[in-house]
Amino acid sequence: MTPEPTPEPTRVPQRPVTQPMPPQQTVPSGIVAQLRRCAVVGPSLLLALVAALGSPTAARAESVLEQAARTGEITMAGPTDVVPMAYLDAGKALVGYSLDVARLIEAEVSTYLNRPVKIVYTANADPLAVFRDVSRGDVDLACGVQFTWEREMYVDFSMPFALSGIRVLTRQGGLDGSAASMAGKRIGVVKDSLGSATIAAVQPTAVRVPFAGIEPAVRALLAGQVDGVGGDSLLLAGAIQSLGGKGYGLVPAEPFSRFAVGCILPEDNSTFRNLVNLAIARLVQGYLDDEPAAVASVNRWLGPKGVLELPPEVIKAYFQSVLLNYERVRPLPATTPSSVAPTPSAR
Repeated sequence: MTPEPTPEPTRVPQRPVTQPMPPQQTVPSGIVAQLRRCAVVGPSLLLALVAALGSPTAARAESVLEQAARTGEITMAGPTDVVPMAYLDAGKALVGYSLDVARLIEAEVSTYLNRPVKIVYTANADPLAVFRDVSRGDVDLACGVQFTWEREMYVDFSMPFALSGIRVLTRQGGLDGSAASMAGKRIGVVKDSLGSATIAAVQPTAVRVPFAGIEPAVRALLAGQVDGVGGDSLLLAGAIQSLGGKGYGLVPAEPFSRFAVGCILPEDNSTFRNLVNLAIARLVQGYLDDEPAAVASVNRWLGPKGVLELPPEVIKAYFQSVLLNYERVRPLPATTPSSVAPTPSAR
């Protein structure tokens, strides 16, 4: 049976936000091999994660794709104030790298099911709550999530669409990111975060100053209340840009630890996971092939004139390494609209 033409991707519905959402916190997790000398950190953070999940719930009655075929919707949750992943722009439209990826997933699922499917986004600034809801199957998708092996035990991860790591944001000419430079210094961290655990491991004598999220920690740095802020490089770069800070940089040159950034979905939804991966692979392959839509989408957030201002060769090197573990994506048929297309809110 010949499939019908692919339906046009729909916009991610914008739900009204009645009050400013608190900045994103990092989901507690263990630290990577480079930080094994802080062995007590991993178990305590993992216990916090397990506690957040609560008691196991019964398996959902239908898969994500069965639900999408029946209702025409996929549920997604996440923050609305985390640059560059998901935030409200000046016009109060929800934008971000995670939202661009979500629209590609929306289009891929629509093609597979041969019916229009839209992603319904619910604002939730609590990353632990989002993780819990996805793990229970109450929410179908969340994107812009750091990969850790602990989290992989409770949800399924997609292939990554970004790479990040733990670094310190500081005034240029201040800290150099070495353990010695942070001795006795006041370092802002998100409470119970991977960044907090990492700073404790790298320099136990650093005075960690806890904050509710990345943005208030960066505001404290701008006010001179802390010497630096330790955390996710992507989120730190986005926060300092959105707050208009000048003369600040991330140290050290090589992060203390690295992790992939992707989407999470409930376990045992292999076909949905395949479609999520295919949508991401098309974006990654399109960037490598210099397809204008894919390049514009990625560069808006990661590229030279985007939020992170990364050189294209750095982005391509990482994307190439991602695809080496999979397969080159075959071009879509000429009669099928590309799923990598900017949406009105992305222009």
